[in-house]
Amino acid sequence: VQPVESGGGLVQAGGSLRLSCEASRTLSAINAMAWYRQPPGQQREFVASIARGGTTTYADSVKGRFTISRDKDKNTVYLQMNSLRAEDTAVYYCNEGGTYVSGGYLPNRRSWGQGTQVTVSS
Repeated sequence: VQPVESGGGLVQAGGSLRLSCEASRTLSAINAMAWYRQPPGQQREFVASIARGGTTTYADSVKGRFTISRDKDKNTVYLQMNSLRAEDTAVYYCNEGGTYVSGGYLPNRRSWGQGTQVTVSS
């Protein structure tokens, strides 16, 4: 079973959106979760992660604008996106159960959601 994303849509530049990712199992059993995105014609890239202990990491391009959080009761991870820019336009994916290595978050290749489209109009 894969995580399930929701919350994407069309928003004007400067606006906000909140994405949700419902995990396939209880968050306490998952080492870490993360958000990635794939802009049109580009490769998938890391956005943010949250470890079981609550530590968060962010890509430089979203620091100060995006916030990853979780609700353990709902087994859901969120991505609050503020001050959106046209370059944030992408399909956003949730990844469940990755690990941390020296280079940062290493995704679990067997546990991707289906993705949710975020389009920011300039």
